[in-house]
Parts: sequence; C-alpha cells; structure tokens
Amino acid sequence: MLPNTGKLAGCTLFITGASRGIGKAIALKAAKDGANIVIAAKTAEPHPTLPGTIYTAAAEIEAAGGKALPCIVNVREEQQIIHAVEKAVKTFGGIDILVNNASAISLTGTLETETKKVNLMMDVNVRGTYLTSKTCLPHLRKSRNAHILNLSPPMNLNPMWFKNHCAYTISKYGMSMCVLGMAEEFRGEVAVNALWPKTAIHTAAMDMLGGSGIEKQCRKTDILADAAYCILTKPKSFTGNFVIDEVLLREEGVKDFDVYAIAPGHPLMPDFFLDVETDMTAKLSGSQHEEPSGAGGSTGSAPAKPLSPVAETFRVIQGAMSEEYVRTTQGVFQFELSGDDGGTWYIDLKTKGGSTGFGKPPVTADVVMSMSSADFVKMFTGKLKPTMAFMSGKLRIKGNMALAIKLEKMLTQLNSKL
Repeated sequence: MLPNTGKLAGCTLFITGASRGIGKAIALKAAKDGANIVIAAKTAEPHPTLPGTIYTAAAEIEAAGGKALPCIVNVREEQQIIHAVEKAVKTFGGIDILVNNASAISLTGTLETETKKVNLMMDVNVRGTYLTSKTCLPHLRKSRNAHILNLSPPMNLNPMWFKNHCAYTISKYGMSMCVLGMAEEFRGEVAVNALWPKTAIHTAAMDMLGGSGIEKQCRKTDILADAAYCILTKPKSFTGNFVIDEVLLREEGVKDFDVYAIAPGHPLMPDFFLDVETDMTAKLSGSQHEEPSGAGGSTGSAPAKPLSPVAETFRVIQGAMSEEYVRTTQGVFQFELSGDDGGTWYIDLKTKGGSTGFGKPPVTADVVMSMSSADFVKMFTGKLKPTMAFMSGKLRIKGNMALAIKLEKMLTQLNSKL
C-alpha cells in the first residue's frame, strides 16, 4: 500500500460518483490527509441493491479525517453540476482537483444496445465528464496545483475492443479524448490525466456484470485509490498521461501487489482496452517514466503486445457466463493447450456463478481436454467442430464424455459472441 504524505491536506476534491466504489476509495485516501471532499453523486436515498449514499460516504470521509460536502448530482443535468460547484466554492473557497469517476456501462453489441442505454453512456461518460470539467475549470485555474483525473483507458484502436460493445467503447474513449484535448489546452495551468486499472476491480458494478465468484479474479479499489493519490500529488507539469495503476505503483516502489488482491494468488482478469500478457504477475513492458514532450505523452501506457486469442476467448466466455449455463452443465473443464500461449486453463460451470481462468481449476476437473492453442480458438469460434476435432485426433478428451458433449452444446450458443 502507498503511504499518505499529507500533501492533499486542505485541498478540495470534487469527485463524481463518490458515493461508492472507486470514487469513494479515492475520496477516503485523500480524506486521510485532511482533504475537503465534494461527493457529487446521484444516490441520496438507499438503493435497493447497491451499497451507500452520498450521506453514508460523507460520514466515512469525516471519520477518515476529511471534510465532506454531499451534493446530489446527476452529471446528465448541467444545472446540478453548476449548483454543486457553486456550493463547493462557497463552502471550501475553491476547487483544486476534479475526479471524473461517474460512469455508465452496457457491454452489449450494436443491435442489442437500446437507444436509452446509448444515451445514458454518452451522457454520463462523455458529456458528463466534459461539462463537469468545463464547470470546474475556471476555479481549477486559480489553484496552485490543479488536477483533472478521468477514470478512462488509453485509446487502443484494436478493433477487438469495439466489436463486442461499440457504444461503451466510444463513450469511454470520449473521456480519454477529453484528456488529450484539455491537457494541451490548459498545459501549465491544470494537469489533466487518465487512470485505468490493469486488472478488473471488484465493485458493485463488477458483481452485476460478472456474477457470483467474479471477485476472486479482481483487485480491491484500494489500488486505484493509491494510484490516483500518486498522480494528484505530482506537480501540474505531469499532464497528458494515460496511466495504468500497477505500472505507476511499481515505479513508485510498490512491490507487494497481493495486498490489493481479493484472493491473493488467484489468477486475475485483465481489464478492458489493455493488450496485456496472460501472466498477470509479470511487469508490463514500456513502463519507463518520461516527462511528456507533446500532447498526449504517455506514462505507464499499455504495451503494444496484443491480448492473445486464447486469453481473449476466455475473457468473452467469462462475460457470457450465466446461472443457466452453470445449472444445466454442472461440470468443470480443464484445457491443456500447446503452442503459442499454451498452458493450463479452465472453465468452471459447476460452482455458483461459474468462472474461467489461467491455471488449474479451483476444484478437480471432470473433463480434461488437450489440444493446440490454435485449434482451441477455432473450436470456440465455430470454425472447428469439437466432434470433428476429436475424431481427427486434434482433440484428446479424458474424463466424463457426457459432459464434453454438453460443452459442445454451450459452444453453439457462445459462437455468436466470439
């Protein structure tokens, strides 16, 4: 864990979506320095399924040593943003830091994404980030060490990141484009950077997306809070960067990343938009720290190595997991893959919620399948029938053959997503 330095004492942070999750974690880290936190979020009344309100977050921030100003803000409503900013300036005398954390997500294809969902993602992620930045900037320019930090990814134009959830990708890259433009526009006055996690982070949203058991493949929000703190305590000359949490923290001397894991030692799921190795314990390449030399200089950006076809296949399978698949299959499959990106992988369709990952399954496998990585990808994308692979000797199966046949049925349903 990154220790606090006291550098944010007396600073005022305006954080959108700070009632829970990543936004609240960043707020609590700053509160330990004695910072003022404006909690700009929608949840004033307890949500039926999501934890926390702006008032419970305020109590936690005060308990941690900060001062809190809870404000009801839906970033889709410009007047609510303006009112909250005015209230913040009146209460604390100014704004030093803006964290654009509020975000909406729908991991659906173009034809499956309802217009209202498209509007929500564009309104919250792009327009909300833009308008909140615009409203805070006149006050930020008066601060001695002003920062805007957007929770958005490096802009990776690999089509893989567009094909499964085009609208969501466009909306998150819109936030990143705000970083590119505003970093250059306000260079020397306000630092503008982006922060993104290397691995999936365990939040209420992740529970909804991934289902039960997903948390073992995630890290805690603490890693993003530490990385954000590190960025926000840097001079404003540090601007225009797309920072990856783990890369930055390694550069800052953090060596023990198990402290951030929900289940230390368990394989971690790579986050979206990063072409990373499947070995999530390996250090990312290209993480040398450089002062930005032009617009959009990148520190701790993702390396150029693309996500392997095998890892991408497992990522999509994980995203398609459902209680229905688990209930009807009730089997654990282990894959021994040879060739590029080979090794042991698994699909658990027996444990509640289901899971996939690199390494041996958490429980003994019912079926062990051995084949080449290339044939595995072909099989899971519908280009090679498992029956044909088995009959031609490309696939070897040990264990419960009935379950192996059940997996083939699931594959036909998954092919449209792969």
